[in-house]
Amino acid sequence: QVQLVESGGGLVQPGGSLRLSCAASGFMFSMYAMIWYRQAPGKERELVAGITSDGGSTNYADSVKGRFTISRDNAKNTVYLQMNSLRPEDTAVYYCRGRWALIGMDYWGKGTLVTVSS
Repeated sequence: QVQLVESGGGLVQPGGSLRLSCAASGFMFSMYAMIWYRQAPGKERELVAGITSDGGSTNYADSVKGRFTISRDNAKNTVYLQMNSLRPEDTAVYYCRGRWALIGMDYWGKGTLVTVSS
């Protein structure tokens, strides 16, 4: 059974940090690019950060560059999102996605809520 389970969300004050994790099971994690998305209330889902299957390349939304870092541990089938200098506008449900474009496979987690507020 394929699963992507996000964790690490919660309430944090502006300027604080959180590390999100996404644990994968049921598929060949090391073959998949992994992407973090977020969806704020009343807004569309947006890409936050992505990482290639081997971890050799990453990309970020302009709004999080220099504050967020995506990484992965293929031995643990887990992808991370380190979020620093958090702002109220980072408040959203954060989702991870696994994508193997070559074979058209695509999996999503159910999300974890991040709230940035004083």
